[in-house]
Amino acid sequence: MIGRLAFRNFLYKPWRSALLFAGFGLGVSVMIILLSIGDAMVVQSTDERLVGGGTVTVLPDGIDIEVMKTGGLGGLFFSIANARFLYLQLLAAPRLAPWIRAVAPQIDGQLVYVRTADGVERTARASASLPSAQQAVGAATGVAAGAWRDDETDRRWASPTTAELEDDIDHFHRPPPGVAGLETWAEWHYFNVVSADRQRWAFITLMVAGAVPDGRWGGQVLVTTHASVDGVDRQRRFVATVPATAVRFSTSRAELHVGESSVVVLPDGRYAVHAVAAAADGGDGPAMVDLVVTPSPRAYFPGSNIASGDFVSGYTVPALRADASGSICVAGHCDAMDGVQGYHDHNWGVWRGVTWEWGAARLGSYAILYGRVQPPDSIESSSALFAYLVDSLGFRTLFRPQQIVYDDRKVITVDGHAIRVPAHAVMTDVRGADTLRLELTIEAATGTDTRGSRAERGDADGARRLAHPYFIQMKGLARLSGRAGGGVLSGEGTGFFETYR
Repeated sequence: MIGRLAFRNFLYKPWRSALLFAGFGLGVSVMIILLSIGDAMVVQSTDERLVGGGTVTVLPDGIDIEVMKTGGLGGLFFSIANARFLYLQLLAAPRLAPWIRAVAPQIDGQLVYVRTADGVERTARASASLPSAQQAVGAATGVAAGAWRDDETDRRWASPTTAELEDDIDHFHRPPPGVAGLETWAEWHYFNVVSADRQRWAFITLMVAGAVPDGRWGGQVLVTTHASVDGVDRQRRFVATVPATAVRFSTSRAELHVGESSVVVLPDGRYAVHAVAAAADGGDGPAMVDLVVTPSPRAYFPGSNIASGDFVSGYTVPALRADASGSICVAGHCDAMDGVQGYHDHNWGVWRGVTWEWGAARLGSYAILYGRVQPPDSIESSSALFAYLVDSLGFRTLFRPQQIVYDDRKVITVDGHAIRVPAHAVMTDVRGADTLRLELTIEAATGTDTRGSRAERGDADGARRLAHPYFIQMKGLARLSGRAGGGVLSGEGTGFFETYR
């Protein structure tokens, strides 16, 4: 009966009935939308609590927060590279201490794969946090039973000792499975020191190279000493080649032993460097290096790894600013070093046809590192440069200069060939209100033809295809000027630089 009355009423006043139906439907739709918006607002109002407490959430650049909240593809599988560096050098660093009370790093809902004892693989969601940090930001995890507190791994991640941090970023590696050009794999500890009067300096390298660990490989020690005599650079080169049976390296520590030579991290975080090598030219020798290198707190580059197809290149700088003490002896004559300027970095990868730009300098209260790696497949284009600046509080800022402008007025002789090399170089960059100008004045330069057997990374075949096969090592003065974070940048000091010609 009710249905019949409704139908007849619709036929009696069809337009009025249609209008009423439309109005009712519109009202219901609006109510649904408002309820949905209200629910979203409630969720978003507690969003900080959902992701771990605090008042500010730090996410990777480029993440669409709205898409992430609604579960879109843009919110899946993201991570923050070098998260510990971000924690130690930025968010929880002394520089921001007046503004940041607590920091709580967290992984939330990460997709993981779990293989059970019976061999079945299952997907799962995993979360992780530092219990003490979660408590500090007011987001302690509820525990049904037992206790949720920091363990030793948490402590090492958040507040490592100097030695622990160096082992974590400065340990050795094994080549990735299936990497091409394994015979050109090389990994090395590199140190440089310069005397207080800036007239004597040395490069020390302890290297593992070849098809590690199952092919033909071994170790090498390289020591190059320089002395400026009446404005002329007097260079001597010392080499020791060691079979694989006399090489020991660690994939969890920074320790390396190559025959009689070694690099060991002491309990207090200092590096003990011992190197013995014979004169490459058959002259008087050997060279014996005994140095203790003390990294300055927070003055390090955490490392990066480039992997593109068959190309792998890794680099870290545990001691961008350091002091060195000890001696460098040649044929019984020793030069004493007492708290002089030092530097240490670590490289690994395959090096067939690879070139680079690199430089590091101490500039008063600052230290700067710049560089780029040119893989063999980028001969026609230049990869991006970076300039990384630290001060007494650690990481200061990062610049991305477009190029290095070289003035190749200096001429040196390499194996009888005259090679033009830089006498001066300039890098500039502007990033918003921050500016950089770095000027290099080259005081001494030496070259190596990488196509010969004396190349420090044995890749004669790859080097023959390089447009610029001469590896140039330089020492000189660096001058820094510009602005960062509203402050003036200014400094001058000694640095070492590398390029190819």
